[in-house]
Amino acid sequence: MTQIGEHNILVFLIQIVILLGLARGLGEIFRRRGQPTITAEILVGVIMGVTVLGRLFPGLHGFLFPVEEVQMNMLDTFAWVGILFFMLDAGLDTNLATAWRQRGPALILSVSDLVIPMALAFGLVFFLPGRYIGPGSTVLVFALFIGTIMTISALPVTAKIMQELKIYRTDTGLLIMSALTINDVAGWVVFALILGAFTEAVFTVGSIFFVLTATAAFAGISLWLGPGIFNRMLLFLRKKKVPEPAGSLTLVCLAGLAGGAITTWIGIHALFGFFIGGIVAGESDLISENTRRIFSEMVHAVLVPVFFASIALRLDFIGDFDVLLVFFIFAAGVFGRYIGAYIGGRLIKQQHAHSKFIALAHIPGGQMQIVIGLLALQYRVITDPVYVAIVFGAVLSSMIAGPGMKKVLKEVQSCDWLSFLPVDAISADIEATHRDGAIEELCVRARREILGYSTESLVDAVRERESQMTTALGEGVSFPHARLKGLSRPVILMGRSIQGIEWNSPDGKEVHLIFMVFTPEDDPEYQLQILRGISRVVDNAGNREELVEKAKTADEILTILRRAVYETGLCA
Repeated sequence: MTQIGEHNILVFLIQIVILLGLARGLGEIFRRRGQPTITAEILVGVIMGVTVLGRLFPGLHGFLFPVEEVQMNMLDTFAWVGILFFMLDAGLDTNLATAWRQRGPALILSVSDLVIPMALAFGLVFFLPGRYIGPGSTVLVFALFIGTIMTISALPVTAKIMQELKIYRTDTGLLIMSALTINDVAGWVVFALILGAFTEAVFTVGSIFFVLTATAAFAGISLWLGPGIFNRMLLFLRKKKVPEPAGSLTLVCLAGLAGGAITTWIGIHALFGFFIGGIVAGESDLISENTRRIFSEMVHAVLVPVFFASIALRLDFIGDFDVLLVFFIFAAGVFGRYIGAYIGGRLIKQQHAHSKFIALAHIPGGQMQIVIGLLALQYRVITDPVYVAIVFGAVLSSMIAGPGMKKVLKEVQSCDWLSFLPVDAISADIEATHRDGAIEELCVRARREILGYSTESLVDAVRERESQMTTALGEGVSFPHARLKGLSRPVILMGRSIQGIEWNSPDGKEVHLIFMVFTPEDDPEYQLQILRGISRVVDNAGNREELVEKAKTADEILTILRRAVYETGLCA
């Protein structure tokens, strides 16, 4: 057996320092310029790999990244731990309960975004030359894999863009995330089933039937019984006073590891098991938003950059670059996902601008496409040029999504949201010390403006929306909101809590500024306009400080808001 020597450890540590350091450094530069960090991570792998360093300085490249089996296996193992936990984090962010509550419009949108791009890509693949098909594949299997890859959207990329645009926690953002959740789960299940059937060593009806039924059974049972079991285990740890967030994070990791072990035994890739394990853990309402953020930041700060940098090390992005193939993969994927989501948006009666925004939110390919493509490459379904094209398509689609969504968002008309916030709707010192109490206190005030609704019904509407996704944005601000049938115009209320209220905020901070917004059920634009307008004000740390610490009365709060809105130069 080959032993790992001191030199192997030294080279491995140098590799991690180089890849992680460069990927994080360049990634931060890209992030500040509004570009996805995966672009920087792939670029580091291209520069340090056979594409650039291997061509210009082969000796240095050979020392840093030798082709010795033990050395390659050490880096590969670290990188694969990264992508396994990336899939675990992706599952943790997948909220099936919320998607189920939105199942009507979200399901229509998701089905449209699955069927149309898959059918388009599947049909066009048959026109590609046979040289692109992997040696272990057939035209049909190749077409199925490419069709599936083209349907997968980068949910984390879209979520981050919407967070930066301050619409992540609006109903439009919730609809998009719900549809993408259904899309991701369905896409990964289909991919896992195809992969499981394709990779069976013995192609018999019995063996393929076992893989397909076992995969479906694992996913179904896990999603049905898993969340309850996970919650009971977490409550047991809390009862035993296991420190948090250590207890929650340990259980999340165990859920992923167990899922990966089971799917590997079944005969499909461990990535699917980690993804399902993450979904099971993510369904628990006992895991705070702050704990989820800590886990995600650890994975994306340390493990993920090394993986995406390492996969580009051994690919020749010059020698395997095929212009027509890159254009085909990029155009077919982006066009298919855009058209599918746009048609879905119109089917659920979204206005033109909203449908365009929803469609653009579906086009990023990002990390998910690259991971699925890598599996297809490893199982020899596709060739190196096809994988290079998939990487380019995923990166380019992620790069254009943000600017495109920002441009379309400007088409949404602005409104004078302060006209919906009278001074008597502002509470300068909320007495409640918890979230539900604060919601009820503001709903009592709202009852004066909203006829036909009792205080209890208003509270229920806001709590129902809050249960789907916390409306706390971080930095001490929350936007509880709801749509009401029969409401003729928006109603806004504001409350300030001097002591702070726990609101399950992503950054773990208590909430001091609460903007409660009620909008007509049949006018989705009002909510988006108002929440964007308020966010422009509270994004400024100076404005937040004045509102929390300096204003003494409701009149002073309204004066600060008016001045801040005027300084933005826009009403929304």
